[in-house]
Amino acid sequence: MASCCGDNSLSLDQTQAVEDRYGAAAAVQEACLCTPVAFDPSLLKPIPQEVVDRDYGCGDPTRWVRSGDAVLDLGSGSGKNAFICSQVVGATGRVIGVDRNADMLALSRSAAPVLAERIGYANVCFLEGAIEALDANDAEGEPLVADASVDVVLSNCVLNLVNPSARQQLLQNIRRVLRPAGRVAISDIVCDRPVPMALQQDAELWSGCISGAWLEEDFLEDFRALGFEQVQYAERSETPWRVVEGIEFRAVTLTGALSNG
Repeated sequence: MASCCGDNSLSLDQTQAVEDRYGAAAAVQEACLCTPVAFDPSLLKPIPQEVVDRDYGCGDPTRWVRSGDAVLDLGSGSGKNAFICSQVVGATGRVIGVDRNADMLALSRSAAPVLAERIGYANVCFLEGAIEALDANDAEGEPLVADASVDVVLSNCVLNLVNPSARQQLLQNIRRVLRPAGRVAISDIVCDRPVPMALQQDAELWSGCISGAWLEEDFLEDFRALGFEQVQYAERSETPWRVVEGIEFRAVTLTGALSNG
């Protein structure tokens, strides 16, 4: 069986590496991407099986979504998390998925009317765009996602895929789109030591949610610096998911909320 991790020391275009790998994973299920997570079977039942099979994550951030919420799913991929949220928020809520991969968008968009027919209402849309550039103008000259327009931002093993040079833009956009008292639920991979540049230049490790991992303490501090309160790891795997060159990589789910003022 082919290894999940390759040896590529050439200069890496992180965006292209992610595009290539997730484009292929939209067509053929890849077991090496992220970690298996158990979801509520009753919420999976209405979702087309090809969506479930092509989902790649490391946690269940949908557990922190409430009835009536407006939800933004960053890096929505096949759409599984968005479709779970669709059922949780109900007909009075709404869900926006954002992804830049055309193959994943085609899969999620084709599945949306199937889910709507099965649950009796349609409250999900999928937008094409980079999650770090939610402020980029759409065809009408408006931001892809409007200021203070959502109640909760969630993501499942995607923030680590963003180029480090765009991380501050990503974080500021998360803050921008949230309403007062808005919340975050971010499942991702963190590490216990800085990742050397040689590992960051490995396309397989980068696109496989490894070498772009945030430092565990920095991940918490970056959200506190945005003004979020009660920032914590609501879930943290005790056993590392992977150990690469002595660096421990583990799955976490970060939660936090803005004040109501």
